[in-house]
Formats: sequence, structure tokens, C-alpha cells
Amino acid sequence: MQRLQAFKFELMPTGEQQRQMRRFAGSCRFVFNKALALQKERYERGEKKLGYAGMCKELTAWRNDTETPWLSDAPIHPLQQTLKDLERAYANFFAKRAHFPRWKKKGQSDSFRYPDPKQIKLDQANSRLFLPKLGWLRVRFSRDVLGTVKNVTVSQSCGKWFASIQTEREVERLIPKGGAVGIDVGITRFATLSDGTFYAPLGSFKRHEDTLRRAQQAMSRKVKFSSNWKKERSRIQKIHSRIGNARRDYLHKTSTMISQNHAMVCLEDLQVRNMSKSAAGTADAPGRHVRAKSGLNKSILDQGWFEFRRQLDYKLAWDGGWLVAVPPQNTSRTCPCCGHVSADNRQTQAQFLCVECGFEENADVVGAINVLRAGHARFACEVSGAAMPPAAGTHRSDSGAAQCRA
Repeated sequence: MQRLQAFKFELMPTGEQQRQMRRFAGSCRFVFNKALALQKERYERGEKKLGYAGMCKELTAWRNDTETPWLSDAPIHPLQQTLKDLERAYANFFAKRAHFPRWKKKGQSDSFRYPDPKQIKLDQANSRLFLPKLGWLRVRFSRDVLGTVKNVTVSQSCGKWFASIQTEREVERLIPKGGAVGIDVGITRFATLSDGTFYAPLGSFKRHEDTLRRAQQAMSRKVKFSSNWKKERSRIQKIHSRIGNARRDYLHKTSTMISQNHAMVCLEDLQVRNMSKSAAGTADAPGRHVRAKSGLNKSILDQGWFEFRRQLDYKLAWDGGWLVAVPPQNTSRTCPCCGHVSADNRQTQAQFLCVECGFEENADVVGAINVLRAGHARFACEVSGAAMPPAAGTHRSDSGAAQCRA
């Protein structure tokens, strides 16, 4: 089976290469905003939206225009990829998968992509990478790049430049190891497995919250766009980057351990966006317990539940496993012993005590057991083809499907 995988490394460019990369990222940002403005003007005039081919003709005119001659200094392929990104953003908007495309701002997600592998040269022995109009770049290779290079994305974060190298290679279809497990995610316990194992939360944002608050207060006292203001902004960006890196590292380690030891993982289909909505309300109808809900929202978003599910999804696919998402209704209120459903079964956050049969267990473990049982039922219906309405957002790994049907 074919496996697409990305390897991300830090670049060590020279001063001239850094200036060039900033110019290229700025050119891509300019093209995206100019193309978006053109599409909006056509819509206001009642004209049909231009497709990718039509926008490429406009790009050629912009590169030859006397007002924007600097666009010809940037490589053409990254500029065309920017138009493809805009086309994809429109497609996601019309399919109701995303909001309407927004303007790109300087300093936010500065990046550009080289799609032609013929123009890319990878020299791991000498720790360098060749990119058009940039030349050879020094790279901090932390691991071997496996497979054939397909494209390279150059991005900037906190003053550092990174290269994400996407490769394609042929791998053997693996047989999943271990059995099935249910997972209940929470705040006190990040993830509780149905066998009683649990992973404590990292709380990376909570650890750096005081430092971040002091840095934000210091920046608020500076004159906007002054040198000292820019220094404080850079400091805040580094704190946010440290928080995100720690969270991703923890999620990768946890999801890898779970996916390598279990053939099927059953997870609650949580709508994190709805769960973390603000309770402030409006001026006419103000919300209640706004401060408490705000703290709860921060704790929910600090866990990274959706990213955890995304990582489990593709890692289980790589290992030949199966991810099953089940509805979360009453998973923590149902007794796994007698099946009695009642809100009184869970009188505290941590303890489950069935009012019908007296079964007692940790509430998170009970939730994981019920998730596992619901996942078994959904899995059986999917494999047998029985009529059963799927849970919203349920995803089945292709490799896992092939393994289970074999």
C-alpha cells in the first residue's frame, strides 16, 4: 500500500536566503489576497467565479504588469499553489466544511510550497536541501527521510524557518496487534481506557498561563508597532509555540502507544467546537456562570481532543487498525453491569454508583467500557452491512477495513 508521510525539519538559512524566503512568502500572500479580491469583485458584478486555469492567466498578467514586477522574482510554482489553495478554500466553503476564505496577514502562517519534485534535491548525507531560487539550504535532520520526495512546504514560525518534506513510499499492509479498547477523554484524566489504564493531562497552557499573562500585560504598555512592542510580541509568540509544541509532543506519544497496542479503538464523537462555546450571551440576554464556563473552555481546548482523534485515525490506518467513533450520549450514565440509565448513577465527577444494582467504579472507566460496547455494536453492523445510522463524523480507516474484511 502507498503511504504519504511528511517529515518536518528546521532550516538554517543564510541572511540572504531568509530575505528571499520572506519575499517569496509575501508574494504568495499578495497573490492570494489579490485573487480573493478579484473573485469578490466578479461576484458583486454578477459574473461567474474564475476557476484555477482562469486565475493562472491572471497571475501571468500580474507578473508582467509594471506595477507588480517583483512578482516575477518569486518562483512561479509556489504562486500557482497559492491559487490552488484559494480554489480549495472556495470548495470547502461551498461544501459547508469551512468559513468563507479570509485575507492573509503578514506574519501569520507565512509559507510557500514547491510541488515539483524534479526541482527539489535532497542530500541527507551532507544535511542540505536544494530549492529553486534559494539554492542549497542547511537542514537539521533529526531522522531519515523515507520514500520519494513529492513536494516541500517552507514555513515560518517564531522567527525560525521549517521545511516539511512530503514523501510517498510502498509499505506492507500490517496486521493489527492487540484487541479492542474504549477511550473516555476528560479534563481530570486526559484519556481513560476501558482496561483501567489512564493518561494524566499535560496541561501545557496551564503551566505557562502566568508567564503568558505577564508578557501580554507588558506588551499592552508598549507603544504599538514600536521596537519594544515587537520584542514583546516575539516573546509572546515563543511562549505560544512552546505550549503548542509540548501539547503536540504529548499527543503524539500517547496516540502512538495506543495505536501500536490495539487493533480497534472506540472513541466518543465529541463536538469540541460546541462544547467550548462562550457562555457570555448578548447584551439583551447575558449568559450565566460566564467566568466558570470560560475556565472550563480553556481546560477543554488545552487537552487537544480533536488533534488526539486525528492522530489516532491515521496511525491506526498505518498499523492496519480501525477507529470507531460512537455517540457520547449517556456513556457516563449507563451501568455496564445491569444497563440502568440514570443521571443519579454519577453523583460526583469521579465516582459511578449504580442506584439499581449498586455497581461501583470510577466514572471515567465506566464511560470507556460503554464506549467500547457501543463501538463493538457499530463495528459489527458496518462489517455485516446491517442498517445502522452512523454517528456524525464516524471515520473508518481504509487499511483497517481491508484487514477486517480479509
